[in-house]
Amino acid sequence: MSGADLDAVGAQLGRPPRGVHAVAHRCRCGLPDVVETEPRLPDGTPFPTLFYVTCPRLAGAIGTLEADGVMQQMTDRLTSDQHLAAAYAQAHHAYLARRSALGEVAEVEGVSAGGMPTRVKCLHALAGHSLAEGPGSNPLGDEAVQMLGPWWSSGRCVQ
Repeated sequence: MSGADLDAVGAQLGRPPRGVHAVAHRCRCGLPDVVETEPRLPDGTPFPTLFYVTCPRLAGAIGTLEADGVMQQMTDRLTSDQHLAAAYAQAHHAYLARRSALGEVAEVEGVSAGGMPTRVKCLHALAGHSLAEGPGSNPLGDEAVQMLGPWWSSGRCVQ
């Protein structure tokens, strides 16, 4: 993380970023829009969210999907689509492996983010996972990203 990246993330969040390890994804405008965080914040707090959406436009677009009931629709599909459930469980295990590479935190061992592996609780975490790791890393995150539209099209979220 460069100083400019940290400044941009701070401006996006409206507060100093905590526990940032790296830029996980960049918006087409060039700014970070997803960061990879340490599994334990500097104050000692366990932090299970490995991929954190920082861009307010991206976060707002994802929030609109959540408000539209997309999470419940996805959760319902997990109970009826075994292939989807298996791919989602695989995403959960890959997420845990990537986070544990940054450090083991007993308090969140086995806990990923976004409701994985059995439900959809936070599209921000799932979309962040897909953006950071690329298509195919999280099937429901991929779907959410596809639904978003061009959040970057009106230019940089911060100057």
